[in-house]
Amino acid sequence: MLETISSSIIHLIQTSGYLGIFILMLLESALIPIPSEVTMPFSGFLAASGNLSLVPVILVGALGNLVGSLIGYYIGYFLNESILLTLIRKYGKFILVTQDDYKTANRWFVRYGNGVVFFSRLLPALRTFISLPAGMFKMNVVKFSIYTLVGSILWSGVLAWIGFYLGGKWSTIGVYFRKFDVVIIAALVILVLLYVNHKLKIVKLRRKK
Repeated sequence: MLETISSSIIHLIQTSGYLGIFILMLLESALIPIPSEVTMPFSGFLAASGNLSLVPVILVGALGNLVGSLIGYYIGYFLNESILLTLIRKYGKFILVTQDDYKTANRWFVRYGNGVVFFSRLLPALRTFISLPAGMFKMNVVKFSIYTLVGSILWSGVLAWIGFYLGGKWSTIGVYFRKFDVVIIAALVILVLLYVNHKLKIVKLRRKK
C-alpha cells in the first residue's frame, strides 16, 4: 500500500513539478494522510538533479501546507459547537468525555494554541490533524496562518534539503520517519490509556460519594 502511494506521489511530481508538490502538500494538511516524508525528499532530489530549484520547492511545499491547513481549520471552525456539545452529552460517556472536558480543552488550546500549532507542524502524523481543533477552538486565523507557515517552511525545508543532499538515496529517509511515526503513535496510546485511567478513577470516586 505504502509503495503504491509513494509511486503515485513520485509520478505526480515528475509529471507536474511544482503544481504536483503544492497539491500533495495541500492534501496532506487537509486531513488526507499523504506522506510528506516522500513528497519533499523526492522533490529535493529533483532539485539536486537540476529539474527543479530547491528554494521554490520548499516554498511551494509550505504554501500547500498552509492552504490545506486553512481548509482543515475552517472545517473545525464551522462545526457548530451546539451540535458538538449535543454529541458529547449523548455519546461522550462511551469515550469518557464530558462537557467539562471540552471546556477545559478549549481553555488550554486558547492558552497554549500558538505553540501547539507550531510544534505539531514538525511532527509526523500530528501535523495532519492539528488544524481541526485550532478551528474548532476559534484560534486567531492570522496567528494560525503565521505559525503554520513558519512550521511548514521548517518541515518542508528539512525534508527537501535531506532529499537534495542524499541525491539518489533520498528514499532512505522514509525508513527513519516511519520509525518516528511508531514512537509518536505509541506515545499517544500511552497518553490515552493514562487519560482513561484518570477518568475511571474519577468515576469510582463519584460512586463512593
